[in-house]
Amino acid sequence: MISEVFITCAVTGGGAAPISPNVPVTPEQIADSAIEAARAGAAVVHIHVRDPETKRGSRNPALYREVVRRLRKSDVNPVINLTAGAGGNLFLGSEEAPLPPDAAMTDMAGVRERLVHVEELRPEICTLDCGTMNWGPRSNFVMVNTSAALRAMTARVKEFGVRPELEVFDTGHLVMVHDLIKEGLIDDPVLIQLCMGIRYGAPDDLTTLMALVHQLPPRAVYSAFSIGRMQLPYAGLAPLVGANVRVGLEDNLYLSRGRLATNAELVQRAVEILERIGVRVMSPDEVREKLALKVQVR
Repeated sequence: MISEVFITCAVTGGGAAPISPNVPVTPEQIADSAIEAARAGAAVVHIHVRDPETKRGSRNPALYREVVRRLRKSDVNPVINLTAGAGGNLFLGSEEAPLPPDAAMTDMAGVRERLVHVEELRPEICTLDCGTMNWGPRSNFVMVNTSAALRAMTARVKEFGVRPELEVFDTGHLVMVHDLIKEGLIDDPVLIQLCMGIRYGAPDDLTTLMALVHQLPPRAVYSAFSIGRMQLPYAGLAPLVGANVRVGLEDNLYLSRGRLATNAELVQRAVEILERIGVRVMSPDEVREKLALKVQVR
């Protein structure tokens, strides 16, 4: 067990239009929700953006620019963590005719295009998904992150002076993490997010979680979360296995059965859980020091 943790709030997520009215969509809404989460105790805010018209996930750098501008001029100063996961969405045509892909749904981009917003805005952290996996039941959607693309993305992020948060959805993704470290593409401290409970990735049972924890690189700083109803139980479980905490509307819409949450409410509930088990919640500046983050306001 660790006695202090930092909380990451995953503010909105990408993908389909949200079903909860509390999920922020416009840059102003996303920034405001992130600021409220920071005031509630989140040291890190993990940011996707959404197209204000369709409400679907977007890679538009202008949307990221506006969110980051609002966060940086706020008085809460959270650690900014931008996703680099968009641009790897492959929707195959059908079971009998997988090619050509579904052009209306597929969003496949090259390494430089996937990192345009990271290169311009220089957040302190950006996320890299460490493998390819099926996504969703009875679906032709594949989240694509080849080993060649991941190596190239990691190298560019290192050039930018941005700390990558390595998103691990299953045990094989940790093999990728170890390879990146061996090849000198990741600087210490290595930052890892264990993403549990996502269908066709690692289930959120304790045995699977511990299997991942036992394969982590030495001295890694890591968080663990689960989606849906297990999100808040994981806020209490994470420190017991040496992990930091992630909550937020990207992964879970409810505070309790039938009660839709806001990001700030999910963070506040996580703070309450942690304090009741004697775990101190870290501030943004403490996280910056712990992770040796570079603040690069451009």
